[in-house]
Amino acid sequence: MSILAKIAEIENEMARTQRNKATAHHLGLLKARLAKLRRELITPKGGSGGGTGEGFDVAKTGDARVGFVGFPSVGKSTLLSNLAGVYSEVAAYEFTTLTTVPGVIRYKGAKIQLLDLPGIIEGAKDGKGRGRQVIAVARTCNLILIVLDVLKPLGHKKLIEHELEGFGIRLNKQPPNIGFKKKDKGGINFTATCAQSELDAETVKSILSEYKIHNADITLRSDSTADDLIDVVEGNRVYIPCIYVLNKIDQISIEELDIIYKVPHCVPISAHHRWNFDDLLEKMWDYLKLVRIYTKPKGQLPDYTSPVVLPDERTAVEDFCLKIHKNLIKEFKYALVWGSSVKHNPQKVGKDHVMEDEDVIQLVKK
Repeated sequence: MSILAKIAEIENEMARTQRNKATAHHLGLLKARLAKLRRELITPKGGSGGGTGEGFDVAKTGDARVGFVGFPSVGKSTLLSNLAGVYSEVAAYEFTTLTTVPGVIRYKGAKIQLLDLPGIIEGAKDGKGRGRQVIAVARTCNLILIVLDVLKPLGHKKLIEHELEGFGIRLNKQPPNIGFKKKDKGGINFTATCAQSELDAETVKSILSEYKIHNADITLRSDSTADDLIDVVEGNRVYIPCIYVLNKIDQISIEELDIIYKVPHCVPISAHHRWNFDDLLEKMWDYLKLVRIYTKPKGQLPDYTSPVVLPDERTAVEDFCLKIHKNLIKEFKYALVWGSSVKHNPQKVGKDHVMEDEDVIQLVKK
């Protein structure tokens, strides 16, 4: 029996099962089985495996990477060529783009790499089309733009989300607040720090036994679902922010546009007429959460043209040094920082000082 058939069978059983307290345990087990089968689909067991798609993955350049995901012919290539000035082949038939087309834009001093990925189709997570490679590239992005046709957005949105979810990509979510630690002995130690609506000790045990884990500490620090627990045990999930880009707004009325504007994480644009690009770029900047640090050579004015761009979670002086060159930290004595992260301008700081957006830094070597 093929993996796909097994997955279909489990999905059917889940659809048939009524959801209540008595069946929660059984559903948790099925979910765990499903997640294991999905993982086998992504990374087939044993063997040398087939070769990956030729020339699919693109070298990472710039400060952040943004991938365009969508069905064929929703305007991904037009959007890329109008944003980045890169020519990605555009035609009026589906599946024009066959491999990844990279482009780079400079925005607020940061270099952002844009990837136009081939269109994905239903069943991509099961390896249909080039779906598997497309989603594998999407996993490496810092932000995913799901490009939708404004005339048929919601059905498509659901399908694409389902495909990405099946591949271990979680959109606009935080990692679940669950402590999970394997042990050598001592059984399963289950603690919940708040009331749980779905998981209890029994269900947790059954899910873990499906993964052949019989000794572990599990701490639930928020109201979690079985899916959250499976995500933590699998450990290969990526949490990526996502913006829904509704293209072709030149085909609808103003009233409809007002309604669309209220949808969260959503930007209506027209790639062909270049409408509302500034709004899209601004939103991309917000979601990427990049921090710009300007450098100041001794006795000169700060260089405001080319900042060093760091991700939001790693903005200490040490990270800044490593970004420039890994030997810099060995010679580092202290730094002078001007900006909103310090009380005095300039302030002498060590390598653990955390900087904020648009700070100016001057390094002093030993």
